[in-house]
Amino acid sequence: MHITRKKTRQIQAGSVKIGGDAPISVQSMCSTDTRDVAATVAQIRQLEEAGCEIIRVAVPDDEAAAALPQIKAAMTVPLIADIHFDHRLALKAAEVVDCVRINPGNIGAWWKVQDVIKAVNERGILLRVGVNGGSLERPLLDKYGWPSPEALSESALNAVHALEDEGFTNMKVSLKASDVHHAIDAYYLFPPSRTIPCISGSRKPVRP
Repeated sequence: MHITRKKTRQIQAGSVKIGGDAPISVQSMCSTDTRDVAATVAQIRQLEEAGCEIIRVAVPDDEAAAALPQIKAAMTVPLIADIHFDHRLALKAAEVVDCVRINPGNIGAWWKVQDVIKAVNERGILLRVGVNGGSLERPLLDKYGWPSPEALSESALNAVHALEDEGFTNMKVSLKASDVHHAIDAYYLFPPSRTIPCISGSRKPVRP
């Protein structure tokens, strides 16, 4: 079966090229408690041996953030830090990892996003915009009535436009729904183009 890929700008997480004409990379996320360095490193090594090219770990608190340097030193593939709610954890993670993932639905006020942009810019690393059907912005839930593919796509597009308005483009975008078909539909709707207008008119996707 032939698959036509959307044209995207190529970016890079560590040594792995993403987008453009680069091969589709394999990424997975650890199911271990990141604070348990030994267990997390053991699982990372299993993933590396299985051919995983990018690995993401959850960073729910300061203890998990403090474990990142040890974890990063023990792995050979790029590391992504998964951040929810507390942007200060993103700032700490940015000092160590190859990419920081934030959720526009729960990271908080826009100035917090600006702080994260500054931190990743200073290190020249990627920002992953992770849109999740379980934590969409309230205005989009009010508009669509549920975390529909249209709502997911609009949330992601709003986030991209808002980041680009800050002069930031070193990002990748993920859209996640509990129903895989809804996630696929959201990706079909999401356009990787700055020429597409912001659907809802709001360029600040996060809560004030």
